[in-house]
Amino acid sequence: VVEGAQEVLVTLTDKREFKAKIVGSDKRTDVAVVKIDATGLPAVKVGDMNRLRVGEWVMAIGSPFGLENTVTAGIVSAKQRDTGDYLPFIQTDVAINPGNSGGPLINMRGEVVGINSQIYSRSGGFMGISFAIPIDEAIRVSDQLRATGRVTRGRIGVQIGQVTK
Repeated sequence: VVEGAQEVLVTLTDKREFKAKIVGSDKRTDVAVVKIDATGLPAVKVGDMNRLRVGEWVMAIGSPFGLENTVTAGIVSAKQRDTGDYLPFIQTDVAINPGNSGGPLINMRGEVVGINSQIYSRSGGFMGISFAIPIDEAIRVSDQLRATGRVTRGRIGVQIGQVTK
């Protein structure tokens, strides 16, 4: 959402607006770190991905289609779902639509366990399958963005393929 933006405005739930500075962004995970000059802001509790279970209820908060502070709920359908991006997504059936990306995925203990990212859809709207970036991965990415402004990933160049002969 912030890629290529000339100016970023952050609007809090109490309607205060702040100009934000982009510290860094990572296209692969769709995570960005922005900085605002504000004090006394509340903090979220971060969940433990090892405690997250398939079948557990979760909630998403976002602004689908511009409808601010919308809450939807569903269950965790799978953990570490590979969608071809080499990222271990959390798969849920929480209703995610355009405008939810970047919002928190919260467990029933009030802890953020993921960042809502994408949906699987042939129509562009929610069809029962949505994905969130696990919070531990988002924290790893944000730590690198805060430290260097970019994310570095290692790779060894090995590929797996089917042998026919």
